[in-house]
Amino acid sequence: MTGSSDRTLDKADAALPLIDISKFRNPTADREAFLAELRHAAHEIGFFYVVGHGVPTHLMTGIVDVARRFFALPLAQRLEIENINSPQFRGYTRVGTEHTGGSPDRREQIDIGPERQALRVAAGEPAWLRLIGPNQWPSALPELREMTLAWQAEALRVSREVLRALAVSLGQAEDYFDTWFDSEASTHVKIIRYPGRETDQADQGVGAHKDYGYLALLQQDEIGGLQVQTQDGGWIDATPIPGSFVFNIGEMLEIATQGYLTATRHRVVSPPPGVERFSVPFFLGPRLDAVVEPLTLPPELAAVARGVSNDQDNPLLAAFGENALLGWLRSHPAVAQRWWADVLTETHPTGAAT
Repeated sequence: MTGSSDRTLDKADAALPLIDISKFRNPTADREAFLAELRHAAHEIGFFYVVGHGVPTHLMTGIVDVARRFFALPLAQRLEIENINSPQFRGYTRVGTEHTGGSPDRREQIDIGPERQALRVAAGEPAWLRLIGPNQWPSALPELREMTLAWQAEALRVSREVLRALAVSLGQAEDYFDTWFDSEASTHVKIIRYPGRETDQADQGVGAHKDYGYLALLQQDEIGGLQVQTQDGGWIDATPIPGSFVFNIGEMLEIATQGYLTATRHRVVSPPPGVERFSVPFFLGPRLDAVVEPLTLPPELAAVARGVSNDQDNPLLAAFGENALLGWLRSHPAVAQRWWADVLTETHPTGAAT
């Protein structure tokens, strides 16, 4: 694909591993060396940069431009699509409205999922079916829809390619994970603005957490703020690298590999006063009816699998839809109270939002 914003980078400049995904589809590349490099990044750290993805420059710059324009709209025009109006948790969220680890995040954002019709969910059917439905789009900025859906399609393509490469690196067929990633896959985009913090405020842009899907892709601007927790409990900066995406392993992939791959805690520190940060994460989730089943690793990989860090009774091991719903209920209590009161009487979600 032409027009990519990728550029040649020195791996010594990156605090996290840097993976050139174009080597996966290049018949002249050293395939085994590439797979070993990817496997090491996913196993040891769970976070890595991806270049060579082929996403056109106009989409990578366009999504940030349209984000700036949306968040510059008057508050009344942003609130036209406030997520309190959406049973699917779609739309605009004000600063301090989403919670992680029980504390409000200092960010405003738009949540976007697959563009689908809401289902009629009968009594006795899984509650998570109610997560399927339409997005909300602002009438004052119609180009937001076109740009976001085009960027979302490319993010899905790249994420699927990384997932296929991971499958091969784990000794599986390239299409091993494809069953749960058809046209009904539960993908999710956030368009986020982090305002500069006030000097007397905490620096939680997003609290420390793990992502519960399979993979997350992040396009960040030049400001920075994303931090990744190391095995000794410290934090390292995921310094922005132009033209790259940051990828991280989600809990569902950790479960599928019995802990060989690592879902790593991460957080976002608010920018300093007078500075704003924009980022666009994409979360690759499977179909909502997906059941996570452990894959059979080659003996040499199975021997160093760390085991799943989650409680064995956690719904993550049963069904993705149940876990996704708990995440939304934790993160957006106001929407949960308005649209999901019946479910809240049956569940008591606690813990960190994803």
